[in-house]
Amino acid sequence: MTSLQEKNILNNQVFDKADWSSAYQNVEVELENQSLKISKGNIIPELNGTLFRNGPGILERDGQWLHHPFDGDGMITAIKFKNGKASFTNKFVKTEGFLKEQNVNKFIYRGVFGTQKKGGVINNAFNLKLKNIANTHVIKLGDELLALWEAAGPHSLDPNNLETNGLTTLKGVLKKNEAFSAHPKVDFNSNSADEVLITFGVQTGPTSTIRLMEFSNSGKNSGQILFDRKYKLKGFAFLHDFAITTNWAIFLQNAIDFNPLPFVMGQKGAAQCLKSNPKKTAKFFIVPRDSGLFRGQPPIIIDAPEGFVFHHVNAYENDSNIILDSIFYDDFPSVGPDEDFRNIDFDNYPAGKLKRSLIDLKGKSSKLVSISNQTCEFAVTNPNFLGIKSNYSWMACTERKTGNAPLQAIKKINLETKEELFWSAAPKGFVSEPIMVPKEGSKYEDEGYLLILIWNGSRRGSDLIILNSSNLEELATYELPINIPHGLHGSWANEKLI
Repeated sequence: MTSLQEKNILNNQVFDKADWSSAYQNVEVELENQSLKISKGNIIPELNGTLFRNGPGILERDGQWLHHPFDGDGMITAIKFKNGKASFTNKFVKTEGFLKEQNVNKFIYRGVFGTQKKGGVINNAFNLKLKNIANTHVIKLGDELLALWEAAGPHSLDPNNLETNGLTTLKGVLKKNEAFSAHPKVDFNSNSADEVLITFGVQTGPTSTIRLMEFSNSGKNSGQILFDRKYKLKGFAFLHDFAITTNWAIFLQNAIDFNPLPFVMGQKGAAQCLKSNPKKTAKFFIVPRDSGLFRGQPPIIIDAPEGFVFHHVNAYENDSNIILDSIFYDDFPSVGPDEDFRNIDFDNYPAGKLKRSLIDLKGKSSKLVSISNQTCEFAVTNPNFLGIKSNYSWMACTERKTGNAPLQAIKKINLETKEELFWSAAPKGFVSEPIMVPKEGSKYEDEGYLLILIWNGSRRGSDLIILNSSNLEELATYELPINIPHGLHGSWANEKLI
């Protein structure tokens, strides 16, 4: 046993940091329609559709490492199932910035999360142009597959071979490269159509503007915009995610300040200039959906609890209340200018905890209750229950029950009883966001499949694990033909949609 392993055991840790950090490597190849063989378990004949995943695929050029993996160029993975048989495709999003840097094999753009061009402050000061890295999410809208990065416009891809078509304005809805959220919601419970994709864009400043958009995502009008409205709110708005109910879109404006001077002077990335302000109060900005019962009414603004939120899980209405589940941090987590993201001390970073906000629309108040104190992220619900009451959530979590650490397990939690089930990839495995695929025709909310990309530290490679979403039984494992770095978000498209 090595001294590092001994130290980890003494600290109640069940991982070797070298196993975790070994996932951070460049993707060297692009493959198309390569057959996958199952290495463990059995095929699932009723699984028909495609798992799309996005995340950084370039982490180093010419010996220079990114300061933060979130600055990496987006690479899309598509794993297609037909009668249970699987095939694999991966392609980089061929953004303008990716092609330029690929041609010279060096970083020529600064990154939002701290990556600098070579040459120090002199070569970075007043250079404010950022590349659209299209690395955060991937989702279908109409006949387009969209690679998303919230600070700029979406890139359109061919959903069959992942070839990049280029920036899209969504049939003229967006201005060229207009900001478009990386967290759209597919709503199956809307009043306006069978399936709706609702999303937003933000223009930040002393007064910020939210543009809320709803698109048809099924039938002959798929891809067409249905509703489009802008709202203004006071102050700088850092909005990575939002939540929906049938009648409302809910935004949490974190109590955070942005001081652009270090970014302008070439000392920090833009995200490193964000800082929580304990003298401010976070706000819920609750916007009436044009497809709902309160169309045309003004937004409702309510004080929010302390803490910082990247991701929401789900929300629903209960009389005049909104119940909102989110992942709360004590503070905004950021990799400092002198830190190496491959060797961070997890104990020094705030941990995400699953909590519930009880929002009283009439009394204009809110309170926060804890659902689980275990560190977690990337929590999802059954997509058919988005915006309405759901009893279950699935999420990536730490193997240890207290403290911060890499995500090595999948947890299913009953949001009412707090009963928990676990599946673990520890000590050598590291998990990503689970994608829940409901079993077609089932009347049970938790019946279906969880699809999870795993970094397998034992063989230094990537696996796809499929779990039974009800009991977390491991059903199938596929060893993937390329190594995929720790990634971000993904989606599932049924066969009839692709």
